[in-house]
Amino acid sequence: MFNWLSQIFAVTSFSMRSLPQRKGSSLAAMVGITGVVAVMVGVLSIAQGVLRTMESSVGDVNAIVLRSGSDSEMMSGLGGEDVRIIAEAPGVARNDNGAVASPELFVIINLPMRSTGTDANVPMRGVQSQAISVRENFQMVEGRMFEWGLNELIVGTGARQQFAGLEIGSTIEVSQEQWPVVGVFEAGGGLAESEIWVDAAVLQSAYRRGNSFQSVYAKLSSYDAFEEFRDSLTSDPRLNVKPMREVDYYAAQSTTVYNMITGLGTIIAVIMGLGAVFGALNTMYTAVSARNREIATLRALGFRSGPVVISVLSESLLLALAGGLLGAGLAWLAFDGFRAATLNWSSFSAITFSFDVNASLLIQGIVFAMIIGLVGGLFPAIRAARQPVAQALREL
Repeated sequence: MFNWLSQIFAVTSFSMRSLPQRKGSSLAAMVGITGVVAVMVGVLSIAQGVLRTMESSVGDVNAIVLRSGSDSEMMSGLGGEDVRIIAEAPGVARNDNGAVASPELFVIINLPMRSTGTDANVPMRGVQSQAISVRENFQMVEGRMFEWGLNELIVGTGARQQFAGLEIGSTIEVSQEQWPVVGVFEAGGGLAESEIWVDAAVLQSAYRRGNSFQSVYAKLSSYDAFEEFRDSLTSDPRLNVKPMREVDYYAAQSTTVYNMITGLGTIIAVIMGLGAVFGALNTMYTAVSARNREIATLRALGFRSGPVVISVLSESLLLALAGGLLGAGLAWLAFDGFRAATLNWSSFSAITFSFDVNASLLIQGIVFAMIIGLVGGLFPAIRAARQPVAQALREL
């Protein structure tokens, strides 16, 4: 056993010391793996960013109420009487201003993207004063809150960064009128930062919606109060509604986008990975060919096939690890925190998010690089071990 391990150490160390002599092909394989890992991690960080944005939108004790059969606010509709009954339901928290329930209106307007100039569907949300109490992470960061009853609006930090014309003091056209931007807000990195907020009553008038809303966001008195809240609403013959925990609603909203981006990223990574595998194969076959005489001499001196296989695999895995670490580092530097926008397929409106290059993605990228290195080095290693000693000595 000790002799076998010493053979592995001797052959592997010699292989590593000879790497500078093959730096061209070795560098090409490493760069290929670096590119694969960087692209893979970058694409998958989009899905992680969208997921984190949705998760940041969730209040632990919050619920949302839609019309029965609706999967999103765009598909929902509630009347003024429905909103009143929902706000009075048991389980809803209360403060000095009454029930902490916010009936809200959701519409889509067109604004140009800053990066391309093309139009995008931007969500505009009509809210009432309790919307701020429901969303505890809401805070104004620039300017001021809009005046209730006036055609004024505030914008999320994500919306201002991604869409043109949303600076404080500028105006945008809403229902053929010019509405001024008076403030910018944050919402803990949540989905609301992709939106424009206005007074719900003013938005109802502008779009001739009467006394109608599309959803009610409610803060409950406790996490366990949801069951009572839901049962009260679903059993009320005056209502035809669908109460959900906010966490369940946003989980469903993120599923389509997350699965689509993850699937696309995996396909891209596999395709590029195949190219990297062939690059590693070429590199390792070249390395084995250059070491034919050396390997044959070692075999003739009594070295076994196992140490030869391990030495070739070690070289391939080392190059893959270097490429994986470099690719993961580049992805983190280039993408982590980068702000972008994509389409929310549930509401057909744009959502802004930050790429999230987390530790899990970095580990996945490095593991994928090691798999490429393993596959790319396995067959050349087997070839090196199986090559007849006499034939190898005659070739050079």
